[in-house]
Amino acid sequence: MNPSEASSPPPRALATPRYAIIVAGGSGTRMGADRPKQFLDLAGEPVLVHTLRRFTDPELGVQELVVVLPAEQLAVWAAICAQHQVGPHTVVAGGATRWASVRAGLAQLARHASGVVAVHDGVRPLTPRTVIEATYQAAHNHGAAVAAVVPKDSVRNLSQQGSYALNRARLRLVQTPQCFDLDLLRRAYQLPELSTFTDDASVVEDLHAITLVEGDYRNLKITTPEDLFVAEALLRAMRDPVNE
Repeated sequence: MNPSEASSPPPRALATPRYAIIVAGGSGTRMGADRPKQFLDLAGEPVLVHTLRRFTDPELGVQELVVVLPAEQLAVWAAICAQHQVGPHTVVAGGATRWASVRAGLAQLARHASGVVAVHDGVRPLTPRTVIEATYQAAHNHGAAVAAVVPKDSVRNLSQQGSYALNRARLRLVQTPQCFDLDLLRRAYQLPELSTFTDDASVVEDLHAITLVEGDYRNLKITTPEDLFVAEALLRAMRDPVNE
């Protein structure tokens, strides 16, 4: 998406409760870092602090925000929150897999009867509010919605004979947030965990069709050192009034 296309959010005309689960269970392995990637410095603050701010934006109206972290990182996060301005949220310990961590986040929302819940990667700190809003809205209308973008590069599929080209116009790169009717996501996570689950949409899709929402190329997932450099540059550009 061109940044100019995300200049104004779609109108909000719904009163459905909104919740969010931020899953931050990564490590610094691929980063070659001395700490988990969600705690790495991005423009003076930890990556996860930037991510949370995207969902504590009052314009979104998120009623409860749950952060899922490995148990051994809870004290580190408490110290970070004491140093930085972080909005209201609840912290829970995650599990051995992403599936288990999302399930732990859902358990924290057990007292809520209905609503729309977003599941978001803790290391996607630059998600534009317009993308988050559009995904919430689409999930309200259709039950399940995922932000995604068209691949920029040509894509090939491997086969026993070598490889063959795929039509990238029919492919999408999946991002987060991924938003769902709360009851639908609960029902999906009552099913057994499978090795084929790669994200929340793959957990839900046997129960419900997934609607795709236009994502944003700035909504990168910080996984390697190069991603952090790019995120720094993008964050500077997004803060520049000329680029708003």
